[in-house]
Order: sequence, then C-alpha cells, then structure tokens
Amino acid sequence: MNIMNLIKNISPTELIIIIVVLFVLFGSKTLVRLGRSGGETLKEIKSVKKSFMDAVSDDTPDDKQKGVS
Repeated sequence: MNIMNLIKNISPTELIIIIVVLFVLFGSKTLVRLGRSGGETLKEIKSVKKSFMDAVSDDTPDDKQKGVS
C-alpha cells in the first residue's frame, strides 16, 4: 500500500487519537521541540527553494537580451 494513500485516508478523529498517543508516549515537551525543529526545517527548505528559483530565473536569458523582438 502506498504511504500517501494511507495518509490521505486518515480521518480527523484518527489524527486526534494518534496525537494523543504520541503525547502519552513521548510527553509534551518532546513533541513541542520536535514540532519546532520541523517548522524550522520547512522554513529553511522554503528559503533554499526560493534562492534556487531566483538563481535559475536570473540565469535564463530574456527575449530582449537575445535580440528577439
């Protein structure tokens, strides 16, 4: 079974149960720290993606630079 199909089929009730079980097993401090580091990681990935896209768009020649009208 594909993991993405499994994730798409999780209902809100099942998600709440999973979160409660995680809180019981790991504690709130660990989950908060994990969530914070995950958020920072996503923020960094978005920053790198934006930098990459800006660099690629700067390297592509425009029609005016080619002399095409």
